[in-house]
Amino acid sequence: MAETLTVNRLEGWYGESQVLHGMDFTVRAGEVVTLLGRNGAGKTTTLKAIMGLLDKRAGSIRLDGGEIIAAAPYDIARKGIAFCPEERGIFSSLSVRENLLLPPKVANGGMTIDQILTLFPNLEERLDSPGTKLSGGEQQMLALGRILHTGARILLLDEPTEGLAPVIIQQIGRTIVQLKRLGFTILLVEQNVGFASQLADRHYVVELGRVVEEIPGGELENRLGALKGYLGL
Repeated sequence: MAETLTVNRLEGWYGESQVLHGMDFTVRAGEVVTLLGRNGAGKTTTLKAIMGLLDKRAGSIRLDGGEIIAAAPYDIARKGIAFCPEERGIFSSLSVRENLLLPPKVANGGMTIDQILTLFPNLEERLDSPGTKLSGGEQQMLALGRILHTGARILLLDEPTEGLAPVIIQQIGRTIVQLKRLGFTILLVEQNVGFASQLADRHYVVELGRVVEEIPGGELENRLGALKGYLGL
């Protein structure tokens, strides 16, 4: 079963510049939770902090009760947390098949290549194509498929709909719904508020590196007027 991720008083720095100023939130097993806020609020930095990818972190990050704030990125990955960055990180010189097989497995139960292709049928006819030949939507599908193959059960997704056509955004949304049904736990950073509002169990609004609002999933649209300043709408 997926585990609970609890973040308390999380601070984070790039060099000497402090970006996170006490993030507090929880993602329970099997939930889809979003971090919302304008550009520069600290959302992506929070995902990187969870993965241990910042120059310095302080506070607490607990996975199923165990503290991981001091863990190295490879240890965090081995605990079943996977990060899908906005830039997707596709290896352009490798084929789709090679990209899918490249990351090491961190746990049993990762999706097989056939299961990933069922989830993303667009990739099936592109298995032997190099990463440079994929559209933006296909690259996003490949990036998601790659982390699903590892066996990770907690997925940190950074702006998965950025720059994609509406039809592909809909497909990514259906995929996230299906992953939730399969028991994955998802922390989603998303600028597309309409997309996020249809998917998440809860939303955390982030401003200046801290959470300023927690909103149940079904209430986001009714609260948009009051939140425009935070969301940059």
